[in-house]
Amino acid sequence: MKRILIIGASGQIGSELTPYLRKIYGSDNVIASDCSFPLKGALSEGGPSCKIDATNARDVADAVKKYDIDTIFNLAAILSAKAEANPMLGWNIGVGALLNCLEVAREYKTALFTPSSIGAFGPETPRLNTPQDTIQRPKTIYGVTKVTGELISDYYFQRFGVDTRSVRYPGIISNVTLPGGGTTDYAVEIYYAAVKGEAFGCPLKAGTFLDMMYMPDALDAVVQLMEADPAKLKHRNAFNIASMSFEPEMIYAEIKKHYPDFVMEYKKDEVRQQIADSWPDSMDDSAAREEWGWNPKYNLESMTTDMIAVLKEKLSEK
Repeated sequence: MKRILIIGASGQIGSELTPYLRKIYGSDNVIASDCSFPLKGALSEGGPSCKIDATNARDVADAVKKYDIDTIFNLAAILSAKAEANPMLGWNIGVGALLNCLEVAREYKTALFTPSSIGAFGPETPRLNTPQDTIQRPKTIYGVTKVTGELISDYYFQRFGVDTRSVRYPGIISNVTLPGGGTTDYAVEIYYAAVKGEAFGCPLKAGTFLDMMYMPDALDAVVQLMEADPAKLKHRNAFNIASMSFEPEMIYAEIKKHYPDFVMEYKKDEVRQQIADSWPDSMDDSAAREEWGWNPKYNLESMTTDMIAVLKEKLSEK
């Protein structure tokens, strides 16, 4: 990677991936874009930026030509719970934008990263230690777009030689970006509540295990995969990656080590619970470990300590 275009730079991953990549590859070599423009804060001040509506292929192509791009990060997406409220929007962003990026990548010979998700699995998928290659029959429009994205990306690699790569992200926990309508967002919201001294209403029932990952590991995974030797990649679209699996009582107990008086109550959200129940409890990420050296650094304990430290400082500044 030498010249990078990030589409959807204002989103959960993009807002942190952009400065992360700029530190590695140089500020002038990472172009941040979003459909909402102008960008704010570090996204606009830290390097080049432009407006791109990823559902418009011409926008993507013009930016690739203007900035001499060799790698596209397509992060445009509508998260699971919000996509259920507007399925057509979820499809148009999840698949339409990807097809535009694939066509531009084919024409201008760029590499392309598009994240997939545990949402690509469904209730028929083995829930424990979910295999890399297994049945994928999701029951959400978000999941349908992710499976479609994996398949069409593989097609463009096999048919046209486009260097497509992807990971299946679990729930991502960030101390920078606020929750954006995802099923796993409770694992971010609970930390904010604890640090603010508020009771937390958990939308998922006790015993609902989900794979999760701290954002620093999620960012490392992107760079490791995109810099990996292509000859070693058998599962381009998309690799299972895992870090930790927990249910609400476990994260609650870990937070109570820091805030003994913290209170969590259950206020189940039926839509989020149904989505969570269709996803794996834990994924087998051995293919990623073997093919490109994936190795996460954080577990629930170390993530909790870091999350609380960062949020305490962040919220005290307001």
